[in-house]
Amino acid sequence: MKFSLTLIIVSILVIHVKAQEVIPLYVNEIPGAKPTPENYVEHTEVRSNGTLSITKVSVPTMTVFEAPKEIATGTAVIICPGGGYGALAFSHEGTDVAKRFNAIGVTAFVLKYRLPSDAIMVDKTYGPLQDAQQAIYLVKKNAKKYGIKANKVGIMGFSAGGHFASTLVAHYNDLKITDPEKINLKPSFAALIYPVISFEESVHTGTMKNLLGAAPSDSLKHYFSANKNVNKKTPPVFFVHAKDDKTVPYANSVLMNQALKKSKVDTEIYLYENGGHGFGLINKTSDVDWFNLLADWIKKEKF
Repeated sequence: MKFSLTLIIVSILVIHVKAQEVIPLYVNEIPGAKPTPENYVEHTEVRSNGTLSITKVSVPTMTVFEAPKEIATGTAVIICPGGGYGALAFSHEGTDVAKRFNAIGVTAFVLKYRLPSDAIMVDKTYGPLQDAQQAIYLVKKNAKKYGIKANKVGIMGFSAGGHFASTLVAHYNDLKITDPEKINLKPSFAALIYPVISFEESVHTGTMKNLLGAAPSDSLKHYFSANKNVNKKTPPVFFVHAKDDKTVPYANSVLMNQALKKSKVDTEIYLYENGGHGFGLINKTSDVDWFNLLADWIKKEKF
């Protein structure tokens, strides 16, 4: 009975995702990719809490959730699910969030990015940054097709997906992909939800190991600590974190928030007293809906 129920849930979720347009991140060769081994097969499963998880991603895609035309604002956001660079929490940190954005007139692109692996990448360290840059390149290049404005494209990430997004925020100018049209890859804004930020302070070691390996150099740790790489041109950022997060300390958000303030970049942070880690859209310990706060902030920033 348990197996049957799981199968039904998987079928419903897969059918729903397939109802949206899914576009490949790369049309031709994937940069820095090795031939995918036969035993490296993408796997999708529903966890015991009903959320969808994807592992062993070798072919990155974006699932498009277009805002209803009657309320569309021209704003878009690329959503990067978390999972410690070992999996993607694709529903509660991805597709569920996309639907909330659609309800406020924002078109959302849920990114199924490559998970860093020596088995499929020449250099796994920069694979995620390539995918982040390619995602915003593709969205901006096709802005007219999706009824959005190229100067109103943000990026959002949860947990390790927050680190993924923060790396683009910090290094959008360090080109790791082909950009023949010279499209500006800078996100207009970012929303980082209980993000991993620093590989030098308050480190989530699992995320760092999965991305940089067991013994990364100090220079790599510094490069991938977004708080150490902001300047006055860094886009504005909104943060959400719980103070009792024992997985990714809330100091990560605070460090980045402080660095942005020092560079006089618009930033806002909302800290729950409780909630732990990985709560997605719903923090059951509080009546505060952080998504509404984010929506208000995006309006205030005129995006």
